[in-house]
Amino acid sequence: MNDFDRHSRVDKFEKRRKNTKSISVLMIAGSLLVVVLLGIWIFGGGDEEASETQQTTEENNSTNETDNNETTESDEQNTDSNDSSSNDSEEQGTDENNQEETNTDTEENESQSSDDVQTEQVEPTGENVSEAYTGNWEPIGTEQEGPHTTNYDDGSQDRQEISRAVEVATGLDADTMTTHWVGNGGDQKVEATVSNEAQTEIYRVYLSWVENEGWQPTKVEVLNEVQVNR
Repeated sequence: MNDFDRHSRVDKFEKRRKNTKSISVLMIAGSLLVVVLLGIWIFGGGDEEASETQQTTEENNSTNETDNNETTESDEQNTDSNDSSSNDSEEQGTDENNQEETNTDTEENESQSSDDVQTEQVEPTGENVSEAYTGNWEPIGTEQEGPHTTNYDDGSQDRQEISRAVEVATGLDADTMTTHWVGNGGDQKVEATVSNEAQTEIYRVYLSWVENEGWQPTKVEVLNEVQVNR
């Protein structure tokens, strides 16, 4: 074999060895790159997915807690509203019952007072008197104490209590009746001429003062027209 052939073989071998070495290096590098990419994808992707999953879970929990809190607050407000409505209804019912009992008691007292009073017709004392009667009315009570001197001034305690006594004797409403005259009728006695607003019911009422018990009606005269004693 000549030298040329030997050199040709050596060159071919070297080229093949170099190619094989390059291919091996590339394969190793490629394998490492694939391993690195797989690691990044597996570990990095898993962490990201876990992070996203955790974040999603936390957001869901936060939303649920908010909804639960809003529901609880709404339930508490509804409960407070229901309690308040119930209390208001109970208080209103109690007030209405008390008012009804008060009205009933007042009506019963007035009825008993009317039933207890016994009247007796007496002779009229003048042409203007169409009817006269006495009765066993009780004193109407008083807030005055000690020695009594009648005060005829409008709005005085005596005038207020006289109006109540006249109301009991005549049946007129003390708040709407017209008082034409109130004057001295003797020692611790007064006379009052009153009527309704239309002056279709006119009365002269005689009252006596009972110590510590107030004014007591003693006689009522039904008048034909307003006539005052001066």
